[in-house]
Amino acid sequence: MSSQSATPLLDRIRGPADLRQLPEDRLADLAAELRAETIESVSVTGGHLGAGLGVVELTVALHYVFDTPTDKVIWDVGHQAYPHKILTGRRDRIRTLRQGGGLSGFTKRSESEYDPFGAGHSSTSISAGLGMAVARDLDGRQGHVISVIGDGAMSAGMAYEAMNNAGAMGARLIVVLNDNDMSIAPPVGALSHYLAKLISGRAYLTLRDVGRQLTSRLPGPIDRTITRAIAQTRTFLTGGTLFEQLGFYYVGPVDGHDLDQLVPVLKNVRDAHDGPILVHVVTKKGKGYAPAEASADKYHGVVKFDVVTGAQSKSKPNAPAYTRVFADSLIQAANADDKVVAVTAAMPTGTGLDLFAKAHPTRCFDVGIAEQHAVTFAAGLATEGYKPFVAIYSTFLQRAYDQIVHDVAIQHLPVRFALDRGGLVGPDGATHAGAFDLAYLGCLPGFTIMAPADEAELVHMVATASAHDDGPIAFRYPRGEGVGVALPEVGVPLPIGRGRVVREGTTVALLSIGTRLADCLAAADELAARGLSCTVADARFLKPLDEALVLRLAREHAVLVTVEEGSSGGFGAAVLQTLATRGALDKGLKVRTMVMPDDFLDHDAPAVQIARAGLDARGIVATVQAALGADGRIAALRA
Repeated sequence: MSSQSATPLLDRIRGPADLRQLPEDRLADLAAELRAETIESVSVTGGHLGAGLGVVELTVALHYVFDTPTDKVIWDVGHQAYPHKILTGRRDRIRTLRQGGGLSGFTKRSESEYDPFGAGHSSTSISAGLGMAVARDLDGRQGHVISVIGDGAMSAGMAYEAMNNAGAMGARLIVVLNDNDMSIAPPVGALSHYLAKLISGRAYLTLRDVGRQLTSRLPGPIDRTITRAIAQTRTFLTGGTLFEQLGFYYVGPVDGHDLDQLVPVLKNVRDAHDGPILVHVVTKKGKGYAPAEASADKYHGVVKFDVVTGAQSKSKPNAPAYTRVFADSLIQAANADDKVVAVTAAMPTGTGLDLFAKAHPTRCFDVGIAEQHAVTFAAGLATEGYKPFVAIYSTFLQRAYDQIVHDVAIQHLPVRFALDRGGLVGPDGATHAGAFDLAYLGCLPGFTIMAPADEAELVHMVATASAHDDGPIAFRYPRGEGVGVALPEVGVPLPIGRGRVVREGTTVALLSIGTRLADCLAAADELAARGLSCTVADARFLKPLDEALVLRLAREHAVLVTVEEGSSGGFGAAVLQTLATRGALDKGLKVRTMVMPDDFLDHDAPAVQIARAGLDARGIVATVQAALGADGRIAALRA
């Protein structure tokens, strides 16, 4: 055996051009090596595993058949793109996934020319692909655009909006539906596989066009009857009625793990030139790794793990996670009130509502990846006297903003919004950071908005939201563990619009909302060591703002600093408006608002992100000193 033949195939691949030099009968061997490399890499870094394992063969086939990066492959969401990254020149950095300065856990345009569109949210690939296809045609260029989208992402309305547009335009676009869960039309043996290959071929497409030309010469009713009969016959054999009605030519289903089927079908689709085509590929999430295949979530997201056993390296938490505290508190509220119901958008585990569903299975609703529908669905429940809690990640709720305004706020409906992942989110990066919720909700009339400083406060805020019937109410809380305070046995509704003072001082006032309170207390200790007495207050509410507390802090201190883990335009802006309206800025008060930087922070360890944003204790101390002047002396204060 030659040394070259003994070299692993993956070691010869520097990019897709090398892949395309392989004999077709070696692609299965390459896929096996790629799967092993993906497993080994994620075992070191953690991240999304099951989705990537399910598309190993599809990834190999796409880069083998299509001339990437000239041909553009767009991965919806992007969490399944680890094998894609390995094949596109990033193998040497794959063990930096989701680490500071390393590869993103999603596709990212600035990272590689093979990532034509960045993604972290779902259901965008068809819209983006259609835009690229139209631009290609306007420029008179050649090439293919391939949008890969999962069956879960197809539950979002945006995907169908894009397909409807593409079908109406007759655009030359390829959509690969990666069906890895609720198979729309599972393969039915060798005949189905043969038909999928046959009907994607040039001979069949040509024959179909001839048939269309012939029937078009017949009277309208006869033409429509024959055309419909042909479509229904083909659909009976292979599925795809919905996609055909949207204007797509349907091919499939195809076994997404059988390269002998997948490659010929993709070649046939590549060589077709008559409008949008959908290839229905059936795959298995977690394919090829027994622990993932056996897991209920197919190892969708994992921390570091042992490759042999699949055991994940989970350290013992110091405190319960905010998500778990929310879930337990909501269950408690539902136990006491049969009008409490819960709504989520395809994230029952991520939001903790899987626990709620076990306790109250008839009162928990997962509507799929359909945040807009989730909000209006909850609004409908509220009109009938129910108490809906809409549990959605802060960054995902952005997709439903019009529904929040039009269907909830204007009608002053008591929908409860539980915003998980408020603030920075560490390795998930900018696409998942809940940076804007305080700003985008704070400007809406009639909203009540809270943010807990710790897990005990979250318990009370769930109780507050449950008892609140005067319009919409929202509370946001971060990813990860609490700070370690004792949890109350029962949540007690808080007085609406009332903050609290947790430490009294005389010179500097630190006013925080949410979980920056702990760093404010640490900063107060540091400032006290430097001779500066600090009051530390927890606003609890952005809206209605505790104006009495704000004015008292302004009146009794020389410096007032607001601290929030959110963008500009949120809590600090509300405090400044109150101070300006009440004339409190005319008396020499030094005010500083600390917010997240006007930038999208890349993925990193959470503590590193907080420090980079300047929102840790050191940053707070530096802000106070800067407000006092270059030397930070008390002499610089007003009398």
